[in-house]
Amino acid sequence: MIIIAKIVQKEIIEYTEFCRLFVYICKVSSRNDITMKKILNEQLYITDSNPIKARHYDYACFTYPWHFHKEFELLYAEHGGGDCLVGDNIIRYSNEHLFLFGPELPHCIHNDKKDKNGNLLRVNGSIIQFEKDFMQYSFSHYLQFSQINRLLQEAERGILFSLKKRPAIQEMLISLPQTEGVKQIILFIELLHELSTVHTRTLVASPNYYKNPSVFKNNKIEKVLTYLNKQYTHPITLEEVSSFAAMNPTAFCRFFKESTGKTFKQYILEMRIGYACKLLMNSRLSITDVSMECGFESIVHFNRSFKRFTGLTPTLYKNKTI
Repeated sequence: MIIIAKIVQKEIIEYTEFCRLFVYICKVSSRNDITMKKILNEQLYITDSNPIKARHYDYACFTYPWHFHKEFELLYAEHGGGDCLVGDNIIRYSNEHLFLFGPELPHCIHNDKKDKNGNLLRVNGSIIQFEKDFMQYSFSHYLQFSQINRLLQEAERGILFSLKKRPAIQEMLISLPQTEGVKQIILFIELLHELSTVHTRTLVASPNYYKNPSVFKNNKIEKVLTYLNKQYTHPITLEEVSSFAAMNPTAFCRFFKESTGKTFKQYILEMRIGYACKLLMNSRLSITDVSMECGFESIVHFNRSFKRFTGLTPTLYKNKTI
């Protein structure tokens, strides 16, 4: 009877968590400012010359939709708080909290926009993104990096750290965007080491969560996606990609849909929208220039597609991040 009771209790807890997650998604999806009915493949463009991209941010609110990317990401909230959806779970964060997201792990972060007195709030801190293959051989083979390797493996579920009692780590997160070259690499490895020693970290997604937005086992689809990731901002036709895959267009469309769960056209469009979100947040380009940079045929097509995927016009999206 005790065993049965424990099983029932576990099922009730899991069902309760599912309901909480479902209600949260419905709540967020129904807002006018953000929609999560689409998942975007964000393109970060970390260059071959530097495997790390680090910057400070200061937003009125997070506006980037439900998304994933192939790189690791550290997101430090020095000031600000709210909810973060990671994989199949939701977690609350506040001042001096840090997230570590693994590659291809879907996530979406929201911040509180007003305090209890109705005063407007902002969120600021640092964002550090780095290649998933960064020092992969060293981390996985050398004993000195065993703790860092374990940390990065845990990041597949997303990790939340409270840094209120770790001022040294906070200082590294603040300083890293301002360093360059070898000094930045050294500081970053020190940061990973310090994080690996924080034992009171919280794994966000459930142990049973399987991230599967773009995990493909077929070598042919991997080659096609690599090609698309490099060419999607340029005019690209179905015939061109079909030829690259050595398939006729009809067979390629069926193969692509079965492998990715998306049509070829939808995949390209989502990558372009993801890139547009990044440009709108982090550049001074006009809406027209962003449209052209992302490969859209016209500003009308861009505006319509952007609103359909994010729930906002490009102009409103850009204004919300200022």
